[in-house]
Amino acid sequence: MTVEQIVHTFKSGEKSAEEITRGCLAVIAEKNPEINAFVEVFEADALSRAKELDEKRARGEELGALAGVPVAIKDNILYKGHKATCCSKMLENYVASYTSTVVEKLLAAGAVIIGRTNMDEFAMGSTNQTSVYGPVKNPVNTECVPGGSSGGSAAAVAAGMVPVALGTDTGGSVRQPAGFCGVVGIKPGYGRISRYGVIAFASSADQVGVIAGNVKDAATVLEVLAGKDAHDSTSLEAPVPAYASLLAKDLKGVKIGLPKGFLDGLGDDIKQKVTEAARALEKQGAQLVEVDVPHAKYAAPCYYIITSAEASSNLGRYDGIRYGYADKSAKDLNAYYEASRAPFGLEVKKRIIIGTFALTSNNYEECFLKAMKVRELIRDDFKKAFEQVDVLLTPTSPTTAFKLGHHDEDPLALYLADLYTCQGNIGGLAGISVPFGKDKNGLPVGVQFYGPILQEEKILNAAYHLEQNV
Repeated sequence: MTVEQIVHTFKSGEKSAEEITRGCLAVIAEKNPEINAFVEVFEADALSRAKELDEKRARGEELGALAGVPVAIKDNILYKGHKATCCSKMLENYVASYTSTVVEKLLAAGAVIIGRTNMDEFAMGSTNQTSVYGPVKNPVNTECVPGGSSGGSAAAVAAGMVPVALGTDTGGSVRQPAGFCGVVGIKPGYGRISRYGVIAFASSADQVGVIAGNVKDAATVLEVLAGKDAHDSTSLEAPVPAYASLLAKDLKGVKIGLPKGFLDGLGDDIKQKVTEAARALEKQGAQLVEVDVPHAKYAAPCYYIITSAEASSNLGRYDGIRYGYADKSAKDLNAYYEASRAPFGLEVKKRIIIGTFALTSNNYEECFLKAMKVRELIRDDFKKAFEQVDVLLTPTSPTTAFKLGHHDEDPLALYLADLYTCQGNIGGLAGISVPFGKDKNGLPVGVQFYGPILQEEKILNAAYHLEQNV
């Protein structure tokens, strides 16, 4: 069932929250052994929570917008009393001492937190193969990757284990796996959702996002999560629209930008689907406008320098003294540090080294400072583009889902999987991926809309109308 259907079924008394939760747990028990989307299921906690909701309904108390809805959370989002390991040996025994703002909001809205989902270690990756718990498999084709780093959340929704899941998006980690798995993934503009209680990768780009089976469900959950949070100084003070109720508007007069050069070099399948999506939107009254974002082509190298530098700083706390894994068998301080940081996986170590290199005094100006300047040029390009159009239409990813292990020896190919999504994080934009057909191998193709910060309703509306044409 969709989020809307679950809420109606529960509030009307057709089903209890416990029945809904048990049904969800049964699907997880059946499918997760093969897919590996969940690293832990909170069965006892979820059933206890469901019974509380049933009692609340029996007393005639007010029920929230997500009453009875099972929700999965990525393994880097804190929920007090539960593990949050970032799918890393470094945090294998960490139990959250407080609850993140996004989970608090889900609970206040009546949701049932069902478990934590698999992810690339410390959210670094685009295939969900770097997890200490093993890779996630794409439910559409289990020989393929689900995308990453929120591959577990995307696979859980695509496999019907849960109607909605939270992920985090630093360079496309919600939208790219949503595209690979054939579901909807939205990353709001930076600051729209609080990051309090979300384990950091790169603080200037990290953003919690929503993965759902359809656009309306994503809009409903986004409305619950959005808003200013006193615990997060980067969260924005701005009214939160009733996103789900704004989806009925047509596209007449809406200007959709097609960035120059964005389809160059793409495979025929994806190029065709993006072109078909543009024509479908035009038939609904939208006006297609070609726009230029000349510096966007530099977004990927810019992204990897900035985020690796921030990761190097953020992950410095995992030294075995202040935080994280500690190897107390070492005989001197250097050996202690070396042993205590050894649990980091190869991809995490690579990014720490890249980031540390970019921040050294010899390279700071040439690498990090230059990347920061390029980021401002990219943001200025997008700002100018949105003076001409309401939203931008782009591919979600250069390819559809590829085979597990296919690019293991080619890290550049893996990094380029974020080619179209990392632009949104560098630019601080709102972005959504919506499935639009399949390629010749039967794998989902995702197309993406970008919109200005604090105007998520624009991309939701465009995605909703495109969804009706699939």
